Amino acid sequence: MENLYFIINPQAKNGRCQKVWRKLEKILDEQNISYEAFFTAYPGHGEEIVQFISRKEAGKDVVIVVVGGDGTMHEAVNGAAVNSNIHLAYIPGGSGNDFSRGYGIPRNPVAALNYLLTQLKEESLLIDLGLINKKDEKDIYFVNNMGVGLDAHIARKVNLSKIKKLLNRISLGKLVYVYFLLKSVFTYQRSSIEIIVDGKRYSFHSTWFVTVSNQPFYGGGMKISPKASPFDGQLNITVVHNLSRLKLLFVFITVFWGGHVTFKEVETFTGSEIKITSPDPIQAHADGEDIGCTPLATITCKRFLPILSKASGQE
Repeated sequence: MENLYFIINPQAKNGRCQKVWRKLEKILDEQNISYEAFFTAYPGHGEEIVQFISRKEAGKDVVIVVVGGDGTMHEAVNGAAVNSNIHLAYIPGGSGNDFSRGYGIPRNPVAALNYLLTQLKEESLLIDLGLINKKDEKDIYFVNNMGVGLDAHIARKVNLSKIKKLLNRISLGKLVYVYFLLKSVFTYQRSSIEIIVDGKRYSFHSTWFVTVSNQPFYGGGMKISPKASPFDGQLNITVVHNLSRLKLLFVFITVFWGGHVTFKEVETFTGSEIKITSPDPIQAHADGEDIGCTPLATITCKRFLPILSKASGQE
């Protein structure tokens, strides 16, 4: 593919992504690689840039490389999902970078660029996407995961916090999720949730959260859904319920290697169409971005986004 574009989030990882881009830019210039770069300036700008590039190229196949964090990739995915000529790639420049973990992309930005340049002559892979339909609202796509409950509550706190910036300065940005979990676990109010997976109904009381995964990782390296794959046409559902607050902290430790799935209070399912309802509105997120509250009409698995990634989808 001749047309290569980069979308850079200069604010990712507390501004360190700008340094990442300067290194990548130098390599591209040294190798005389033709490209065009765009910089995001506000929330949602990444999606707008992808749509602009698609219109500009008038249906020609192009590669758009996201340089930033999972939030920037989420925006690009929502711009690319409705444009079949867009092929996405990713170079990690954020604090969490779960996309790189789940899709087999080197987490060192220079190594990721070198890997990408070798893949440009290869066929793009079609990966699964999650599609969230909310009544009377715009559809939302997710590429990593979405969630309802405590994880969405924490994601919102993380995105609004100044603590994240502070921890990023000392290269400990991944700990911000742990910080807000410890802060929220003793005050968060659990809920009753009903889930319908491919027509089968499940009810849960005293539910901490429900996560729907397209790949194993979230929250900066936690292996929330060890068996999830973006290449199998299915979404993986994880439900955590009926846990005391203290036991939740213990179970949380095991999430980093996927050990939580052995606890009886953690239930897992797979399916291609999911509905999540609750008596009262509960916070929801998609790829760590706030999407409001339940009810969510449907969450379905779509398989059509072209991406430059390893076929295994694993680290």
